Amino acid sequence: MEDKVILVNENDQEIGSEEKLQAHIDGLLHRALSVLIFNSSGELLLQRRALDKYHSPGLWTNTCCSHPRPGEDTATAAHRRLKEEMGIKTMLTFCFSFIYKAELDNSLFENELDHVFVGQSDSLPELNRDEAMEYKYINPDFLIHDMKENPTNYTVWFRLIMLNHYNEIAKNWTYESV
Repeated sequence: MEDKVILVNENDQEIGSEEKLQAHIDGLLHRALSVLIFNSSGELLLQRRALDKYHSPGLWTNTCCSHPRPGEDTATAAHRRLKEEMGIKTMLTFCFSFIYKAELDNSLFENELDHVFVGQSDSLPELNRDEAMEYKYINPDFLIHDMKENPTNYTVWFRLIMLNHYNEIAKNWTYESV
């Protein structure tokens, strides 16, 4: 079965679907999702992408990032992929969405309307090694500082989320003790 993404216009209206790799080759605007999981101490759970990923291998990124399947609700996809990638099941809150375009390695392009979800869990991840090679928890303030000092250690979308939108996350979402 081909892994397809949902093509959208700038208003997030579906206009079709395309094979995932082809959408990244052609730079077609498609729907994506990013999940940020904080523990009860306010630390953010990061994953380091597996080395055999077709783009951005070995880079640190948010807890989970993926694409909904055609016909799949974005929130449903966020829960599914969080469980598949990190072995975590928790409540998620939609925070915001944004469009970004970026040239990646291997002559690929990101052109995504990224839906950002936030949640809390103190469960330790059970990594899907096809997706992530390691994880760590990090203080968001230290992370933002490190992203400014070492931007090439992080995926482009994760840098955009943290450097351009973290205040929005912090303002609209609070962690509660578990």
